[in-house]
Amino acid sequence: MTHLDNALAHYYDVLKRAMNAYQRSDEFVPSENFLPDFDLPVLDSTMEKFLQPSGIGITELGEHGGCSLHLLNLMSNPGTRTTKTFGSMINVARAVNHIRTTGERVFIISPSSGNKATALRNAVERAVSVGLVGDTELQIATAVPEASRHKLWSSGLSDDPRLRELNPMAVLPCEVPVHVKLMIAEFMARHTDEFHERYGIRLWHTLELRNYMVADMVRALAEHDLMPATGRGRLHAHAVSSALGLLGLQFGHRELAKAGVELPALQLLLVQHLGTPDMVLGLYHDSFDMDLVPKYRRGADGLYRQDEDPHFPAVTFDPEEHLDATFYSRTPVTSPRINKVIRENGGGGIVVSLYECLQRYNQIRDLLATSVSLPADPRRLREWSLVMALTGVLNGIERGVVADREILVHASGSYGEDDYRVLSPADSVRIDGVEDFYQVVRHAAEAG
Repeated sequence: MTHLDNALAHYYDVLKRAMNAYQRSDEFVPSENFLPDFDLPVLDSTMEKFLQPSGIGITELGEHGGCSLHLLNLMSNPGTRTTKTFGSMINVARAVNHIRTTGERVFIISPSSGNKATALRNAVERAVSVGLVGDTELQIATAVPEASRHKLWSSGLSDDPRLRELNPMAVLPCEVPVHVKLMIAEFMARHTDEFHERYGIRLWHTLELRNYMVADMVRALAEHDLMPATGRGRLHAHAVSSALGLLGLQFGHRELAKAGVELPALQLLLVQHLGTPDMVLGLYHDSFDMDLVPKYRRGADGLYRQDEDPHFPAVTFDPEEHLDATFYSRTPVTSPRINKVIRENGGGGIVVSLYECLQRYNQIRDLLATSVSLPADPRRLREWSLVMALTGVLNGIERGVVADREILVHASGSYGEDDYRVLSPADSVRIDGVEDFYQVVRHAAEAG
């Protein structure tokens, strides 16, 4: 295994230059809403301490079906266990830079299916605890669907009564989890100006792709330094909802190419679940129509099967299952950009089922034995991203979806019951819509 400690500090100057150049480029479109400059504070010992959990490692996993498997571990932060650490820390660093430059308070607003909320809250907590900002200069309010409640982590922001009041976590009961995004968008449209005029607070809706794109270029930088090109094709496999991380990887490849650095052509394998297979459908059908999912037949054993399309599960407990609440995006706007990369460079997409993940579970535990710990009992796993990605890779190899090449599996998230304390319902706020969320954020703003 090769490992890079504090990758964000290691590549800080590269990231800062790329961010500055992006904001000056023709590609940059000014936002109608508040957007901090794409700039970072000076890298001093306090900032280095803030960024400390951003390690990256690459591990060889062995061979399977003629393919060489490697793991890109993006889960070094014990406070999140997901790749959301990178984008969240860079976003918070940008907010810190704005606060120091202007003296304005910044209040981050974000919908989430769970992991992004945890990572943003972790980054805000770290910024306050190391002394980058005061607890009323930078605040955060997140909203998640009820289906993701079990994925919410307790932390200093929930344990401390004062920080809990300043940084609320809202939970929205809704039949369609993605509705939480629509609610936040409506809240921002109604109330952004009000908060600036009344409290001098800049509300920042961080969901935009570009807020994460530059931070995720760190994947390409680490790939170049830790896994030099061998002349063999290289496939990047990733469990995705809207593939923001892979677009960041693409941005990094592009920036390295400008500097004269060569990496293998960017080939991508998208792994999804049956609940939201939109990007795989978009790749192969240019449509998100769920009627394009192959028809499953129930067998005498109660399992459902299909053999029409190798890009979809051969066997599933339920054709309409939602394997993991992390993946809730529908009709992602990123799909055309990802499709273009795959159609130009190679790659593909594959959908996995819970049944397939369970059938592969012990095999995957063995593959990861020296790099990532999975609970012996899969019922204790709460984040399935990594297991999904490896299940998709192994199935793809055996079905001929993936050809002979190097495969770099992006370990974007994995945690079990023993890795965190679930946020107590008493430490969150139940909301029923925009007006409730407005009252929650207003109370937090006034408490500051």
